[in-house]
Amino acid sequence: MATPKQSYEHQQLAIVPRVRNSGMVSSNQSPIMDDKEEEMSRSALAMFRAKEEEIERKKMEVRGKVHAYLGRVEEETKRLAEIREELEGLTDPLRKEVGIVRKKIDSVNKELKPLGQTCQRKEREYKEALDAFNEKNKEKAQLVTKLMELVTESEMLRMKKLEELSKNIETLN
Repeated sequence: MATPKQSYEHQQLAIVPRVRNSGMVSSNQSPIMDDKEEEMSRSALAMFRAKEEEIERKKMEVRGKVHAYLGRVEEETKRLAEIREELEGLTDPLRKEVGIVRKKIDSVNKELKPLGQTCQRKEREYKEALDAFNEKNKEKAQLVTKLMELVTESEMLRMKKLEELSKNIETLN
């Protein structure tokens, strides 16, 4: 099987004789003119082939550049995948630890809530008991003061009575 380039060149060679024979051929044409025409055709064909080769060479250059670029892109993609894996490796342990700590915090919060409520209830009970204690203490102080007054008054009355009795006894004597 012929390559596209070879089949194209074969078609061009077939065109040259057709172009040469397509015009009017007079009997007085010289073989020199035929040679000149043939030389010109060959020259045109050589130029065309040179252009084709240059185009093919540039295609190969571009193809090489594209392959090189694709190779670099592939390498960069691999590097990015490695970096992504490293980042995921770094964040995974942190995520696990953070998750564990958060669960512990939630657990402690669940335990703290009833303890806080108990503490508030106990504080309220303490304040009520303290108020009751202070009230009773005040009442006791008032009673002690009253007792002191009564004792003092009683002693004074007893002293008076004793003095009266003493006077009565002296008068009897």
